[in-house]
Amino acid sequence: MTKDNFLKGAAILGIAGAIVKILGAFYRIPLNNILGSEGIGYYQTAYPLYVLLLTISTAGFPVAVAKLVSEKRAIEDYRGAHKVFKVAFLGLLIAGALTSLFVFINAKNIVESLGNEDAYYALIALVPALFFVPIMAAFRGYFQGRQTMTPTALSQIVEQLFRVAAGLLVTYYLLDRGLPIAAGGASFGGSIGAITGAITMIFIYIFKRRDIGEEIKSSLEVEEESVNKIIKDLLVIAIPITIGAAIVPIMNSIDTLLVFKRLNSIGFTKEEANALYGQLTGHAQTLINLPLIFSTALAISLVPAIATANMKKNYKSIRNITASGIRITLLIGLPAALGLFILAKPIIGLLYFKLNQGEIISTGEILSILSFGVIFLTLVQSLTAILQGLGRPLVPVVNLAIGAAVKVFLTYTLTGIRTINVKGAAVSTVTAYLIAAILDLMAVRKYTRLKLSFREMFLRPLVSSIGMALVAKLVHASLMNIVGDKLSTILAIILAAITYFVLLIITGSLTYEDFSLLPKGDRIAKKLLELNILKNKKEK
Repeated sequence: MTKDNFLKGAAILGIAGAIVKILGAFYRIPLNNILGSEGIGYYQTAYPLYVLLLTISTAGFPVAVAKLVSEKRAIEDYRGAHKVFKVAFLGLLIAGALTSLFVFINAKNIVESLGNEDAYYALIALVPALFFVPIMAAFRGYFQGRQTMTPTALSQIVEQLFRVAAGLLVTYYLLDRGLPIAAGGASFGGSIGAITGAITMIFIYIFKRRDIGEEIKSSLEVEEESVNKIIKDLLVIAIPITIGAAIVPIMNSIDTLLVFKRLNSIGFTKEEANALYGQLTGHAQTLINLPLIFSTALAISLVPAIATANMKKNYKSIRNITASGIRITLLIGLPAALGLFILAKPIIGLLYFKLNQGEIISTGEILSILSFGVIFLTLVQSLTAILQGLGRPLVPVVNLAIGAAVKVFLTYTLTGIRTINVKGAAVSTVTAYLIAAILDLMAVRKYTRLKLSFREMFLRPLVSSIGMALVAKLVHASLMNIVGDKLSTILAIILAAITYFVLLIITGSLTYEDFSLLPKGDRIAKKLLELNILKNKKEK
């Protein structure tokens, strides 16, 4: 996979991710306003555990499938690539059945152990999703290994569309029956989305079956690997990746357990603790996840791209793809972090308009802390993908585990201070990702021997991001008393985005090849080249 193809694959997933997040915002923002801080607290109590179980059953396998399929296709062993998919599909089907059955049987005991038994309905409604998401993951891993990102993108959009429509309708319908049951309706939207997403991937596979069959016929004669060998290869890749991916939901589950108990220990009632937890995970954390659409797309594309280059021992290509991945990650993470920091409270007030002033101030303070985590979290995603592609999946696992250990200590300590309370969990999250990002970057430099250009990769995006943040602050402050807080926030975001784009061009942060990813981007790039505004395309 060339660097351009890798970026185009990331662009396809990025566009799909943007659509998914827009739909998700359309879901989570009215959902937060319908359920309020207390109701969203029930929903968010169940959700981290759901993500943890889902991660255990699926996280490593799509990456493992993508990596093995891309490696076998690199040597034209198409029959072997398809066999990898079939073995993985059966394994994920079994994993999905076991995890969904486990939750169905133990849901009551689980929420009671978390100290929030009213989250029962929110957890039990996610059981169907635990079965269907692994099925969807098997197909996504196969197509990603074929370096075809469109099926994944399409299934993501369908999944989210049905999740939003079903979730909002069922939540609104069940609202009269109480917040715990309504929160269960919100969770059930995730199950509906998983079912339709899995069906979409199955139909795409059936539609592509003839092409896949023709490709298999053209496969080179390579000794066929046994099922046991394929399972072993999948597990060698998947287990460390799963452990690494599970650390984040484990951290979130620890938050659920520690935050409730620590807040209770310093005098907050169950309802107050639940509301604060809802502000942290339901309101602030939702906004932190928005910039991850593009960094996640990059990470998904990085694994097969790096793996293919590594298989061919093309070290120059590895360094080019790695440098490009890190640079684009910072182009995403830096402005998102500074923008959320500068406009934290206005954005909360704009989106969650049913919160009272005290809740807006409290949630805004949480968001302003969490915003810096965007930089480090996006970096961790991309650097982890690079290390996985290089065949070093255990390295990011260990690094994130170190960060997680620090997080547990800080969450327990800081959340127990009444003046800090739930903001302590936000501080610990940022610290955990900072530590993991630094350690990952050191490892990537060691294994790729990449020389990072501080000016090109960090300084230019940082200057552009600071300029954007200043514009956002000035516009909001200047217009707030004239057009009101909400409209001034919207105008500040729009003008800040335009400013950032202009500053990227002025500072030379955007290159010709970046524009080539956009529709008709080549024409725009050529025009900017004629005006001596844009840097010419070059290999790095």
